[in-house]
Amino acid sequence: MESFIDLVLNFLSNGLTNASKWQVVGFTLLVTHITIASVTIFLHRCQAHRGLDLHPIASHFFRFWLWLTTGMVTKEWASIHRKHHAKCETEEDPHSPVTRGIRKVFFEGAELYRAEAKNAETMEKYGHGTPDDWIERHVYGKHSALGVSLMLVINVLLFGVVGVSVWAVQMMWIPVTAAGIINGIGHYWGYRNYDCTDASTNILPWGIIIGGEELHNNHHTFGTSAKLSSKWYEFDIGWMYIRILESVGLAKVKKLAPAPKFDREKLVADFETLQSVIANRYDVMAKYAKSLKQTWREEFEQLKAKSQCESRVLKGAKKLLQREPASLADPQKQQLSELLAHSKALKTMHDMRVELAALWNRSHASREQLLQQLQDWCARAEASGIKALREFSLRLRSYA
Repeated sequence: MESFIDLVLNFLSNGLTNASKWQVVGFTLLVTHITIASVTIFLHRCQAHRGLDLHPIASHFFRFWLWLTTGMVTKEWASIHRKHHAKCETEEDPHSPVTRGIRKVFFEGAELYRAEAKNAETMEKYGHGTPDDWIERHVYGKHSALGVSLMLVINVLLFGVVGVSVWAVQMMWIPVTAAGIINGIGHYWGYRNYDCTDASTNILPWGIIIGGEELHNNHHTFGTSAKLSSKWYEFDIGWMYIRILESVGLAKVKKLAPAPKFDREKLVADFETLQSVIANRYDVMAKYAKSLKQTWREEFEQLKAKSQCESRVLKGAKKLLQREPASLADPQKQQLSELLAHSKALKTMHDMRVELAALWNRSHASREQLLQQLQDWCARAEASGIKALREFSLRLRSYA
């Protein structure tokens, strides 16, 4: 009897594996990372955005793993995420910190997800193309709580009572990292490569902990791209996994962000230039922002020396110059207007940026009219006397 009690106590303390503390920690990090990889590769890039196709073996592994470790239903996740992109930063966005506040999204992101999952209209409108086979209808979708319960049993069998803690970490991992950090901080704090219409940011240039989802501004700019990194210094571990799967026939990449090509010998912008400029407009505007920075550096000291240009006008003006003019609030527009009144160069750069951005918004104009406007823009830019603007124009007309 005593030996049986000792056996039970030993099992409760160590489970079947008798693993050390560091082995338990290693297991926890491994399984949570597999969950992150499953979310970014299967739910996000494959199901929600169709950036890649997965072999049935890989696809079902991810479905099964997510059922075990999160209980999330594919149709619900894809629907909510698609609606987030369609209604981004509006009142209809299921989890925007712009409209709901960062504290609400960061600390209650999982609750916002569950509330939107009950919206039948969202499921109907945005849930097309997600798995609808027998196992999805009768197991994964119908008994989503069964998977995480089974995971709890497995963890306890492996590690004893410590397995409960491992399970708790697994259950918190996605609500904290995806619902809190990506949906919250990813629209609140970080750096931006592209001035897209929403507030998305890249949290870190190295997408490892959250599978590459840290590069959120890149993703919102090129939503259907299977690759989330865009600069040479950025790393997307999810993309690395996709390439590995592709090399063994378990994945096929369908969509990537456009990569601009250049013909440095081109002297005049042509229809090919026009098409490339419009297709690569985010790259164009990102490079224009760099030209603005260069002009700002040249003008800043002169503006500081002008007694009539108050310090409040200069404070934060550099960031205002780089932002999309339509996204500025009235006080910011007023500050920008006062700044531009003191600098002809900055005003020229600002006005020509607005003109350039209008090229891909003029749906009523013919190709010939748009090309003429682009050529005229380049001619005026190169005759402006502003070095950064001239250099940008020379680059612009070499798009091929």
